Amino acid sequence: MPTLTLLNARIHTMNPGHAFASGLVIEDGLITRLIPASGNNPHLNTGQILDLQGRIILPGLIDSHLHLQKYAENLDLVNCETATKHECLERVAASSRETPAGNWILGHGWNHNNWEDGYGSALDLDQICPNNPVYLTGKSLHVSWVNSRALELAGISDTTPDPPGGMIQRDAAGKPTGILFEDAVNLIETLLPQPGIEETARSIASAQKSLWKLGLTGGHDFDREQCLKALFWLEEHNQLAMRIQKSIPSAYLDQALGQNLRTGEGSNFLWIGGVKDFADGALGPQTAAMLAPYQGTNSLGLNLLDLEEIIDLGTRAAKGGLALAIHAIGDLANRTVINAIQQVRQYELEQGIGPLPHRIEHVQLIDPGDVKRLAELEIIASMQPIHATSDLEMADAFWGERTAFAYAPRPLIDQGTLVIFGSDAPVESPNPWLGIHAAVTRQRADGFPGPDGWHPEGRLTVEEALRGFTVNPALASGRGNLQGKLAPGYWADLIVLEMDPFKCPVDDLRTIEPIGTMVNGKWVYRSF
Repeated sequence: MPTLTLLNARIHTMNPGHAFASGLVIEDGLITRLIPASGNNPHLNTGQILDLQGRIILPGLIDSHLHLQKYAENLDLVNCETATKHECLERVAASSRETPAGNWILGHGWNHNNWEDGYGSALDLDQICPNNPVYLTGKSLHVSWVNSRALELAGISDTTPDPPGGMIQRDAAGKPTGILFEDAVNLIETLLPQPGIEETARSIASAQKSLWKLGLTGGHDFDREQCLKALFWLEEHNQLAMRIQKSIPSAYLDQALGQNLRTGEGSNFLWIGGVKDFADGALGPQTAAMLAPYQGTNSLGLNLLDLEEIIDLGTRAAKGGLALAIHAIGDLANRTVINAIQQVRQYELEQGIGPLPHRIEHVQLIDPGDVKRLAELEIIASMQPIHATSDLEMADAFWGERTAFAYAPRPLIDQGTLVIFGSDAPVESPNPWLGIHAAVTRQRADGFPGPDGWHPEGRLTVEEALRGFTVNPALASGRGNLQGKLAPGYWADLIVLEMDPFKCPVDDLRTIEPIGTMVNGKWVYRSF
């Protein structure tokens, strides 16, 4: 690969020891030299030279929690993220007019909390799709909405018991309504047409293009084993052009141990993360596990894993060199995971293992007494700033004063916790600039809930927000010496911007659009 020199740029390296530069030299996919901001550029007469004309360069961004397969597949689903239930039903009806009778209609994104009349029902869907089974996943991915045809195909009736870790919503007469919570969705998902490994791989390969345009050059994936196999296929066929850390679903743990998969091991484009499982559900369907009831209810949510189950999972994984990556939303779930990892840390110490890079995914609500424990136990907090602005009304309604410690990276950062940021796409848009804007302003795009934002004490600086999408996820995945910064010896993964996020009005952060994205020294997207 010929040498490429980028000149006349304003480069934010995200490296405190050498924060700024005016150019850099790339050879064989690596940065070999930074050119100082003084503009002293000797010996640059070989290879290709590109004048950036004062544009901004940043390290490529990393989404620390996304679902690549689901995101790729959802690009072709009915978009159910609507302001009203009626509008959602209209979109499903339009899809049914183009779908042969008997074929599944699939959609994603509805949120009953945003609809005046709340949850939909199987009857609502029956009236517009009498000849097709319908399966619509909620925005949180912890609840789904189906019609009577889908219930019939799944054998779900008045007498069907709730499956372990799930719940079938029923009306006053005990009949299923068409709403399925948590693992109850598996009763339907096992019936859905399943793409082959190559089909999934090609879908992910195509979806990369939309992620590059947002400035993403890497991600930490949390989809299931089908996605793992598809990513291996892409790498084998040289079609993977993002740096991906792939988690291991807990159901796949025995196979992973048999294949000697280890956290941090892999190639420059694909390596192994932690073992993923769910301690609880989500805020939207009120299945997150709580220390005290949701406001106005007696509900404490759902515990999907107890303390001993997490300890058992963690020690089995640690013995094989695999870390944990446990989903926890409610304050009870977070405490349970922290307590479990404390025991796993003791096991590591006794066995001479680690310390392994254990993570909690989301950390949406944490009890004040537990805040300092993540740093003490070296637990990584994997958070999604955009969830705060999306969920704030639900959080205020269901959690009240507890929201002072909800969606709150600030107290964790202040305690020294390694905090990393992502989107949870397709739950939210994978656009990292929306997350950066939310972290800095604690506001939605329209300025709601006001100029100071929601719980303004939780606002971050632009640098802290960017570190959550660059330096920190690289450190969390064991690639801190190769990724997340622009420095000699690091991968040449970078983005080019017209607007400087460190100088623009904070309201404009959400509007930033990269004009160039480079991975491994090659432009994967360029519009200048």
